[in-house]
Amino acid sequence: MNIYTKSGDKGTTSLIHTKNVSKSDDRIQLVGTIDELTSHLGLVKTMLRDRDTIRFLEKIQETLITVMAGVADPYNRDYKIPDDRTELLEEEIDRLEGLFERPKRFILPGSSPLCAEIDIARTVARRAERALAMVSVKFGSDTGTKKYMNRLADYLYVLARYVESLDEQGRKPEDGFGRESGTPEHSGNGAEMEKDQKGTVSEAVIQEVLKRMGVPGRITLDAAKRLIEKIEEEAKRRGKKAVIAVCGPEGRPIAVHVMDGAFLVSFDVAVKKAYTSVAVKMSTMELSALAQPGGTFYGLDKMEGGNIIIFGGGVPIKIGDTIIGGLGVSGGTGEEDHSLAEYGLSVLGEVL
Repeated sequence: MNIYTKSGDKGTTSLIHTKNVSKSDDRIQLVGTIDELTSHLGLVKTMLRDRDTIRFLEKIQETLITVMAGVADPYNRDYKIPDDRTELLEEEIDRLEGLFERPKRFILPGSSPLCAEIDIARTVARRAERALAMVSVKFGSDTGTKKYMNRLADYLYVLARYVESLDEQGRKPEDGFGRESGTPEHSGNGAEMEKDQKGTVSEAVIQEVLKRMGVPGRITLDAAKRLIEKIEEEAKRRGKKAVIAVCGPEGRPIAVHVMDGAFLVSFDVAVKKAYTSVAVKMSTMELSALAQPGGTFYGLDKMEGGNIIIFGGGVPIKIGDTIIGGLGVSGGTGEEDHSLAEYGLSVLGEVL
């Protein structure tokens, strides 16, 4: 079989469920950027001899391949990125930061070929993250994937700075990355204690931010109104007519807005989507997959009361890991509603 198929000669390609997609499409741009990133990581591997670090980079490349598959087939649960992948990155970031003092100054990349290539990979990772954000606004995306891509760029930044620190000490970074012989890669009570302390401080900071914003653990009416206004503007730009609902962390409605021409049934559906997102602490799009026959939450929508919705459009509103409310959008398909809700989350910082 020839490597060339000629199917892309007219500037189009195909995704799993969509044919004749322009190669200028944001999803195709995202896949191409991630492919570029995996190639840069491959070059970094050739400059190392430390087997543990090479294997860690290979695991990252394997995860990125899964991310690309998820862009092409967004409804396949096998292509979602679980939180433990992000946690592994965080553990390695914490481990490396414990081995040197990270510089508190503007960095000029290029102290060595290896360091420069890691920094190039980092910038490509950030570009991929931005491309993912664009795809998320238009088509929706996996929350776990967004977290992973954000943390990946952080890991590459710390890795590059650690390589610089070894250069300054006259050590060869390609030979090893600070693991003691016979010591497991991520062990030690000290590291675990540091992680626990960071988690406590992080939550304290979140609560202080909430307090200063006048948000005692919940989104305010004024913030809800501003969020709804932003989403309505985006819905109009997309030619959609929707009902937008915001509830508090306990599930009670705070504000509901009905756009001109929206379906009558969308009012109840939007309110229930917002409620569902805080009740199950996940988006209704994620819940949909788990509520299929054989899934963890199969039959949840059949419970007495009928307040649970299992199709896209509902997302929890969070600051850090703290849920301060829920957002529900109803008026189009589940995918369209989910995309508008994700857009709402993307502008959350502006309204809070």
